[in-house]
Amino acid sequence: SELVRRARVTGLKALAITDHVDASNMEPVLEGITAFCRAFQNNGGFRIVPGVELTHVPPGSIPGLVERARRLGALLVVGHGETLAEPVAPGTNRACIEAGVDILAHPGLITEEECRLAARNSVFIEITARAGHCLSNGHVARVANLTGARLVVNSDAHGPGDLISGQRACEIVRGAGLDENAFKRMMEDAERLVDRVL
Repeated sequence: SELVRRARVTGLKALAITDHVDASNMEPVLEGITAFCRAFQNNGGFRIVPGVELTHVPPGSIPGLVERARRLGALLVVGHGETLAEPVAPGTNRACIEAGVDILAHPGLITEEECRLAARNSVFIEITARAGHCLSNGHVARVANLTGARLVVNSDAHGPGDLISGQRACEIVRGAGLDENAFKRMMEDAERLVDRVL
C-alpha cells in the first residue's frame, strides 16, 4: 500500500509489483500480490500490475516457472538477469529470453546474440536505477541499440525510497549513453507493455 501511495505521489501512472520468487514461494507470493492488485484496481486511474521476478533459479527450470507464474495470475514476469553485482548462474539471460519473460532485468554483459533473440521474442531489456545492477547499463544500451532490442527503464524498487521520478529515469537513461528521444520511446513502450498485460 505504501509503495502504491508513494508511486502516485512521485507522479507515476502505473506500478508493477514483482516480488522475488522461485519454486519454493511462488504460490503464496502471487496469491498475496494478485489479491492486493484486485483490491486496488479502481484506484483513481492508477494501474497496478501483478507479477513476479524469477530470481536465482537454475536456468533449466525457468521455462516451467514462467508458465507456472502465468497460470497463477502473474501478468508480468521478470527474469533476474546475469547482473555483475550477484553470482547469477550462467545461461540465465538466454533461458529467460527463450522462455518469454516480459522483461529481462539487469542482464549484465548481455551478448548481441541474446539481444537479437530478445528482439525476436518481444522481451524488453532493462536499464536499471538499482545500485550495483546499474554497472552495465552503458553496455546494455549499446548492445540493445546494435541489435534492435527494446529497452525499459526500471527503478527495481525494493522499498519506498527506491522509487524514481520521470526526471530521474530520464537522467539514468542519459547516463547509459542514450538521448531524450530514446527515453521517450522507452516510456511509450512501457505504456504499451502495461496495456498489453492488463
